[in-house]
Amino acid sequence: MATKLLLTFSICRLIVTVGLTLDPSELVLLGVDGQLSVDPTDVETASLDFGRLTRATPPLAVLHPASAQDISQLIKAAYRSDFGFTVSARGHGHSISGQAQPQTENGVVVQMSGSRRGSGRKPPQPRVWPRERYVDVWGGELWIDVLRSSLEYGLAPKSWTDYLYLSVGGTLSNAGISGQAFNHGPQISNVHELDVVTGIGELLTCSEEQNSELFHAVLGGLGQFGIITRARISLEPAPQRVRWIRVLYSNFSAFTRDQVYLISLHAEPGSQKFDYVEGFVIVDEGLINNWRSSFFSPSNPVKISSLKSNGGVLYCLEITKNYHESTASTIDKEVESLLKKLDFIPATVFTTDLLYVDFLDRVHKAELKLRSKGLWEVPHPWLNLLVPRSKIADFEKGVFKVLGITISHPQFIVNQGRIPKRSVIYFIRWDHRSSAVTPDEDVFYLVALLRSALDNGEEIHSLEYLTNQNREILRFCDDARINVKQYLPHYATHEEWMNHFGNKWDWFYQMKMKFDPSHILASGQQIFTPTFPSSLKMGTCDVILIGMEVLVTPTAPTDRLVLLGTAASLLPFSFRPDALDSKAFVAFPTAHLQAQAGLAT
Repeated sequence: MATKLLLTFSICRLIVTVGLTLDPSELVLLGVDGQLSVDPTDVETASLDFGRLTRATPPLAVLHPASAQDISQLIKAAYRSDFGFTVSARGHGHSISGQAQPQTENGVVVQMSGSRRGSGRKPPQPRVWPRERYVDVWGGELWIDVLRSSLEYGLAPKSWTDYLYLSVGGTLSNAGISGQAFNHGPQISNVHELDVVTGIGELLTCSEEQNSELFHAVLGGLGQFGIITRARISLEPAPQRVRWIRVLYSNFSAFTRDQVYLISLHAEPGSQKFDYVEGFVIVDEGLINNWRSSFFSPSNPVKISSLKSNGGVLYCLEITKNYHESTASTIDKEVESLLKKLDFIPATVFTTDLLYVDFLDRVHKAELKLRSKGLWEVPHPWLNLLVPRSKIADFEKGVFKVLGITISHPQFIVNQGRIPKRSVIYFIRWDHRSSAVTPDEDVFYLVALLRSALDNGEEIHSLEYLTNQNREILRFCDDARINVKQYLPHYATHEEWMNHFGNKWDWFYQMKMKFDPSHILASGQQIFTPTFPSSLKMGTCDVILIGMEVLVTPTAPTDRLVLLGTAASLLPFSFRPDALDSKAFVAFPTAHLQAQAGLAT
């Protein structure tokens, strides 16, 4: 007798489940070699940054990785998760506006710096290759430690930031710039090779020759395409000492003209150029007189009123000459020859001589002073703008004059600890293949307004006042059509991010979709919205079981269907192409699938 298989059709209504929360205890099951912590202290630390302008939603957990494989394992879990969670890499926590903090309830922070604590496996130590003149370093390594390791071989990186207690991965994700950039370019121009964990958990080595698309995307890429776990940094012979010089200007045109001249010497032999060129604006004569403790200066204290300054504002050009003790006999002559060609105010030359490492680490000493006065862990509404050379005079007139930045408001340029802050830095060399965005001119300034907000009852020191002033500066630039670009950018809308990247936006978006298609990484930048299932809206759909295949259609044409993948292997599925998101993972809780089958004889 023939046996027949009888099938009945079952139609049911399925609720698409959303808003699920990941249980932190499930992360512990990852089995990483490092430490996955839910300790309240770790979680609280990961919720803050140097800017202290925002307090992020506490992360579910903090990973202290022992290796790149730990990070790969975490990101793979996030990418494949039924619930979805974001991953944010954090170095020394020196971001300003929460860029390294998770912006979702389901977020995990990877603490890249300081992850050698405790017992067990640790990230690799820096490895210097003296013959090849490069160093391999962990992505969370601080630049101060890179310097110390390379100095053991008489070598040092070529390009720096002013503050060395920043992570390698952090600065390379932005650009990494200081007064050496006119000679060597920013730090992202001095990288031979990277190891990167992408947003799908792949660990890839990339360079100019290998995975070059990822290499250029990651450099200056704001953490959007992967987490840097290793960087191969170019080195050069380290000088032993530095002649550090400051000269004053009362005329802005003369100040910028001399900067243009000095950076134009970048191709000259070392004896015929300075090694470092920066500048800043002074509106408080006490700042100058405080230099006397460390700089050799004229015998009489400098009075701004006696220098015929323009509106109570002076401009300080800061330059250095590196040298070895074996060439100390020629340093005075080289400096004198270069200074003769500059148009600063006579008798305002301030000089000091110090070890190379002490010059590079100078800001840390200022940090210690500010910490002792309780002025470090305060809000920092910093604003960093890249200003095209053709518009710097307009910017100066608008910001320093139109907005009323005068001697009565010294906090605009220098912080309340009276430690000088860089207000103007000059650049020339940049690799435009990276993700980093600059003005549409080869030469531009970085104007860095580095200010601290204090709760001392004075309105001009308040966070609200300084934040509003930043907005006013940006409005002025828009109105004056000064095409500034933010360095360490922070924007609130998708349109603003598109405007920031300009003609790079399409390429930037394509790289995001290739290397982090679910937008898992660096959600704190607020460029892209994570697309894991718990971010979707509640909806319903019809599920029709026909034989052993399932046809799924949304109830309404506008419904977006993403079903959670806990039972993907139970049944084969077929779909209407117009009914599903192309990236959907599909599976159903078994309770919603009822097949009735029987045998007939």
